[in-house]
Amino acid sequence: MKSRRSQGWIDCQMAMHCSQFRGLVLFWLVALLSFSAEAAVKKYQFNIAVRNVSRLCHAKPIVTVNGRFPGPTIYAREGDRVLVNVTNNAQYNISIHWHGLKQQRNGWVDGPAYITQCPVKTGHSYSYDFNVTGQRGTLWWHAHILWLRATAYGAIVIMPKQGTPFPFPQPDIETNIILGEWWHADIEQLVTQANKLGLPPPPSDAHTINGKPGPLFPCSEKYTFAMEVEAGKTYLLRIVNAALNDELFFAIAGHNMTVVEIDAVYTKPFTTQAILIAPGQTTNVLVKADQIPGRYFMAARLFMDIPLAVDKKTVTAILQYKGIPNTVMPKLPQLPASNDTKFALSYNKKLRSLNTPTYPANVPQKVDRHLFYTIGMGVNPCPTCQNGTQLTASLNNITFVMPKVALLQAHYFNISGVFRTDFPDRPPQPFNYTGAPLTANLGTSHGTRLSKLAFNTTVELVLQDTNLLSVESHPFHLHGYNFFVVGTGIGNFDPAKDPAKFNLVDPPERNTVGVPTGGWTAIRFRADNPGVWFMHCHLELHTMWGLKMAFMVENGKSSEQSILPPPKDLPPC
Repeated sequence: MKSRRSQGWIDCQMAMHCSQFRGLVLFWLVALLSFSAEAAVKKYQFNIAVRNVSRLCHAKPIVTVNGRFPGPTIYAREGDRVLVNVTNNAQYNISIHWHGLKQQRNGWVDGPAYITQCPVKTGHSYSYDFNVTGQRGTLWWHAHILWLRATAYGAIVIMPKQGTPFPFPQPDIETNIILGEWWHADIEQLVTQANKLGLPPPPSDAHTINGKPGPLFPCSEKYTFAMEVEAGKTYLLRIVNAALNDELFFAIAGHNMTVVEIDAVYTKPFTTQAILIAPGQTTNVLVKADQIPGRYFMAARLFMDIPLAVDKKTVTAILQYKGIPNTVMPKLPQLPASNDTKFALSYNKKLRSLNTPTYPANVPQKVDRHLFYTIGMGVNPCPTCQNGTQLTASLNNITFVMPKVALLQAHYFNISGVFRTDFPDRPPQPFNYTGAPLTANLGTSHGTRLSKLAFNTTVELVLQDTNLLSVESHPFHLHGYNFFVVGTGIGNFDPAKDPAKFNLVDPPERNTVGVPTGGWTAIRFRADNPGVWFMHCHLELHTMWGLKMAFMVENGKSSEQSILPPPKDLPPC
C-alpha cells in the first residue's frame, strides 16, 4: 500500500496533475492520524513495592506503586485502549480497581479481589487491558484488597476525544488534588489487632493533600503541596477523595469554585465556596486566580454529623500567586463546621446532570425491578474477641462473606457452592428505620448472596440508613455502572409519597453516592453490563465489616451482550 501510494505521488508529480491526488492523500493522512489519536494504546507499568516514607516526624514502610505516594496518574483519551501491567513485589497479595471505569463486558479487569479476580500474588504479574469507552473526566485507581488503598492510589485523567472541547470555559492549566489519610502506625497491623478485639482500628492521624499533611501538622513544613498560579488565569482542579473512612469539605481561601463535573460526568455549573466530597467520589472545579496576589490555603476538613469523637485537625496545601515570597503567611478558608448537615444537604441538591443533546441524561423512566436495601450496624458473637462480640455491618440484615474463589470466575465457569443468587429485594421485616436507636437483637445473618438481574433490566434501588446501633452517612459505590441519583431525603423512605418528588429529568449521574445520616437515597440504572459487579460502602471500615453485596447481571441474547472470555494471565485462585 505504501509503495503504491509513493509511486502514485511520483507519477502525479511528473504528470503535473497532483492537486486532486494530494488532497486525497491529505484526507487519508488526517483520517489515519485522527483514528490514531482517538484509538491510541496507552501502556503503563505498575511496580508494587514497599518503601519507607516519612510523615509526621516518623518514617514507616508503606505499599507504593513505582515508589511514589500517591502513585502515578493514568492519562488517556476517550476511546483509548489502556494496558497496565502490575508486578507485585510486596509481601501482600494485590489487586487494582479502576474506580468508575465501566469495563463493559470486561469485569476481569475491574479489580476487586475475590469479586472479579483473585489477587496478584507476590512475585507475579497481571496485565489490566481495558478500553475507555464513552467516558471522559476524572476518575481514580486504588488497591482493592485489605486496607492497602491507604497508600496505593492515584488519579485517572481521561481527556475528551481529539478536537472535542470541554462544555465549560477552557482552563489554562489543570492540577490533580488527591485527598487521603495517613496513619502513624502500620495500618494493616492496626486492622489485624482491631479484628482480634472485635473493635474498629484507631482513626487516622492526619489527612493529606497529594500525600502531604501540610504545615499545621508537626514536622510537615516541607511536606506541603504548593500550587503556583498566575493572576487572571483559570485553573481546573481535579479533586479525588481517596480517604478510607472520611467524607471531607474542601475550600480555598478567598476563591470561589465552579463545579463542572462529578465522577467523570459533566454537571450544570454552579459556584460555591466549599465542596463536599465522599470517599470514592471525584469533583472537577474551575478556579480563577482573581484575588489580590498572595498565598492562600487550600484546606479539607472532616464532615461527621453524628456525635463521635473525631480528629478536628485541618489538612492544608498552598495556592501561591507567582512572584509572592514564601515568607507571606497564607490565609485560611472558611470551611463549614464538621457537623454542618445543612450545608451538606444543600450542596448535594445543587448537583445536576448537564443533560444536553451531546451529553444527555438517559434516566430510566420505567422501572422493572424495585429494590429496597437497609443499611445497618450490628453485633455478632465472637468467642476469640475481647468482649465475646464483634461489630459488624449488613445490607438487609445480611453480612456479606467474602469467597475464596472470585465470584466472576465462579459465575463464568459455573463453579457451584461459591455463592447463592437469593439476595433479598427488601429487608426481612419492616421497622421504624430512623427512630430511636435500637440496641437489642443486633445479630445479622452471614452469606455470600448475590442479586440476579436479567440483562437490560431497569433497576430502582433505595438505600435506607437505619438506627441499628446508630444512624450514620454511607457513601455507596457500584462497580461496572454509573447510576442516576433520582431522590434523597431524611427519615424513612415513603414509597407512596417520595417517588412523586424524584428528579427524572437531570439528576446527578455518579458511581458513588452518599446516603445521608438517618435518611435515604434512591438511584436508577439500566443493567446493560453483564458480569458480577460489587456494590459496597466506600468507608473501608464498613466494607471490612460486611456492608457489601454484588449483582450478577446475566448475559443478553447476543455475543455483543455477553461477558468477554477471561484473559490468559488472569491470576489463579
